Amino acid sequence: MIATTLESRHDVLPGQTGSDISSMLYHRLADAIERSIDQGIFRAGERIPSVRQASQQHRISINTVVRAYLLLESRGVIESRPQSGFFVRPRVDFSAMASPASAACDTGRLIAMHDGLRGPSDDNIDVTSLVLGTLRAIQQDNAMPLGSPYPDTALLPSQRIAQYVGVQARRCEDSAMLDGLPPGHPALIRQLARRYVERGQPADPNEFIVTCGATEAVRLCLQAVARPGDAVVVESPCYYGMLETITHLGMRAIEIPSDASGSIDMALLRETLDTQTVAACVITANFPNPLGRQMPEDKKRELVELLTGQDIPIVENDEYSELYVGAQHPTSLKTYDTRGLVLHCGSFSRCLTHRHRIGWALPGRFRQQVEKLKFLSAITTPPSVQLAIAEYLQHDGYDHHLRRLRRRIVQNASIAIGAIRRCFPAGTRVHAPEGGYLLWIELPHGVDTLAMYRSALACGISIAPGRLFGSDHRFANFLRLNFSGEWTSATDRAIQTLGELATASMATSDRPHGLH
Repeated sequence: MIATTLESRHDVLPGQTGSDISSMLYHRLADAIERSIDQGIFRAGERIPSVRQASQQHRISINTVVRAYLLLESRGVIESRPQSGFFVRPRVDFSAMASPASAACDTGRLIAMHDGLRGPSDDNIDVTSLVLGTLRAIQQDNAMPLGSPYPDTALLPSQRIAQYVGVQARRCEDSAMLDGLPPGHPALIRQLARRYVERGQPADPNEFIVTCGATEAVRLCLQAVARPGDAVVVESPCYYGMLETITHLGMRAIEIPSDASGSIDMALLRETLDTQTVAACVITANFPNPLGRQMPEDKKRELVELLTGQDIPIVENDEYSELYVGAQHPTSLKTYDTRGLVLHCGSFSRCLTHRHRIGWALPGRFRQQVEKLKFLSAITTPPSVQLAIAEYLQHDGYDHHLRRLRRRIVQNASIAIGAIRRCFPAGTRVHAPEGGYLLWIELPHGVDTLAMYRSALACGISIAPGRLFGSDHRFANFLRLNFSGEWTSATDRAIQTLGELATASMATSDRPHGLH
């Protein structure tokens, strides 16, 4: 059926080039497959024809089929599974989610669920399993993705990036091995360096090392400056991915609280440095996940001077800095580094595309070690993706995209904060972000957000419970919500449901739950 639909339109108009025809064909193939899915010919979870099969069926090139499948993947219609092929993704239907007042989510059931979910196992959380469970629920179980760490894909130019990747994949086929070697493709590095210079932070192109996202950049930098068993200072609350990375490397995290201004507690940090041997500090000075605050400039300078003055390297994760809501781009810790001890890491995952993981490091005096570690890493950074991002940065108005993205973030933050204040129990405190798309919410004492997380999933909502962001129970009554998605009536119902879950948790808690 797809073949007939596609082949019947293989007409060529006067003046059309081969490139025009190829572009028409892969769009037609993608549209035809999507119609078949809408008609129920291919159902959620089913495998669609392989690239080779589709090429033979439609008598078109493999490259054209690959571009069509990449387009469908960027639309969220299909997904690729390594060594298995392409499969139809489940369709999300938030409008069908039960309202908070429905029998499926009534208060009595929520209280019963809360009682049943609390237990000794909560004291020994497998963070990795919990995180994976959250992400799988978002992808496979059609949960409202308020627990996602990524921005809504509708905000990002995923389709355009996928088109560039398809074009570059063909061009890079013969030289992919060499072009994928560190430090990275010169075309991308040049565009990265230009962006830093244009925002007033000079950067040496020879210092850049391209990575597979910020997580790999941070991991490589940590491996370059610390060893298993070493102590590493982190801010608290701290992104669970960072805590897991430190643990995986056999290192020990020392959690130093951040204050309301977004600055790490400098007095406690000084005390820690006086009493313990610290190998490195990992910190996000601009809009850290989950707090979303910007460290004041004087504190940035003070932090760099304190640590570098004691020859302690700073691994800076700056992947959220493009998502500022103020008048100008915030400065980085590296701005104040005069000794090459700040290893600066960035990424496009939060502001451009998280389907194609591209990050980078500016490792200062540790550049050679980081480059060697990248070369020895089993994770390659595809040259086709590097070139695709470079092309987009050069030709497609990245700054215009960022301005639209920031406007959406500001609008959604205002709506989300208003809804939470309206629906959550008295005493709830919302830490309004200064950048990024995440809200850090402090609920009244006695609310167990881990139990809330499990109950919310049963109602078709994902959240990120506070226990993920620290090694103890200090954030047991906190949660993180993602507000980047389109705000709909279903989102409103989800917030109302979470408010009822929080109230149910308070009602069944044995601990005091006085108001703040």
